[in-house]
Amino acid sequence: MNKMLALQVHELADDLSGTKLAELPIPQIAAGEVLVRIEAAALGFPDLLMTRGGYQAKPPLPFVPGMESAGVVVEAAEGSRWRAGDRVITGGLTGGVAQYGVFANNALMSLPGLLSMAQGASLRAAYLTAWVALVRRGQALAGDWLLVHGAAGGVGLAAVDLGIALGLRVIAVASSETKREAIARLYSPAHVIDGAAGFREQVLALTDGHGADLVFDPVGGDVFDESTRCIAFDGRLLVIGFAGGRIPQVGANIPLIKGFSVVGVRAGEYGRRFPERGAENLESVHKLASDGSIVPHVDACYSMQDWEKAYRAMESRSVIGRSVILPHG
Repeated sequence: MNKMLALQVHELADDLSGTKLAELPIPQIAAGEVLVRIEAAALGFPDLLMTRGGYQAKPPLPFVPGMESAGVVVEAAEGSRWRAGDRVITGGLTGGVAQYGVFANNALMSLPGLLSMAQGASLRAAYLTAWVALVRRGQALAGDWLLVHGAAGGVGLAAVDLGIALGLRVIAVASSETKREAIARLYSPAHVIDGAAGFREQVLALTDGHGADLVFDPVGGDVFDESTRCIAFDGRLLVIGFAGGRIPQVGANIPLIKGFSVVGVRAGEYGRRFPERGAENLESVHKLASDGSIVPHVDACYSMQDWEKAYRAMESRSVIGRSVILPHG
């Protein structure tokens, strides 16, 4: 067999009309590469944006989407530390939503034994972002108050889970009752609040007027603005992204007077700029997943034929955690 089924973006379009299933040749490995039979591919919001050309990275057309996947090594180039049969997590800009994929040796990590393939596919990007934000950039200390916006999303939920594992006091903000109930059920130590009606007073009440030491913000817009009004002195407002649409601005006098820092977080770039620390970050996340301290939440699994349902669920922002496509399911 030399053919595989893959999802392919052949034209950029806002309505997914430029994305379809395709039968493609199984890719061949070159030096330094590994062929993986992909068992699960997790979807994140960047995967949706890339089908529209709305993400900062714009792969040449056509391309196979999917930044995260997990599977089993089929073949590895000579000199690789990977062997056929190894269970691995992959990472890259593209290539995940396919039955097979070729990845660089250093783009793989072993699948923690406690995780399923779907959970493993959901681990790397979200938890690496959360780790770099909270530990590297936020300098989190046990007992700090952590305010997480977009807490039901893949990255937000990872920040809630990791925050609890690090001994932080977590306040999770979610927009719907369904999402709040799910977070409370999955992560009972966290305080879960409704951000739709404003959250400043709720945060100040929960923290006895202290405010949030760390704010994890993948939303931006009005959420960022209000976060500046409930952040603690010496707090760190961690800018993850702008899922809310509007890129906010803050006058320099506000962080000066209130004594907080606005800190940008780019987990992938952090690892590229500081390779040794990047390897340490992955190792730390892997260790926490291996001992059960963190567990990625999979909202639903879809067959390859139902790929559009998975993307539509993500587009509607109804997903709690990650949606996962099972290429052989």
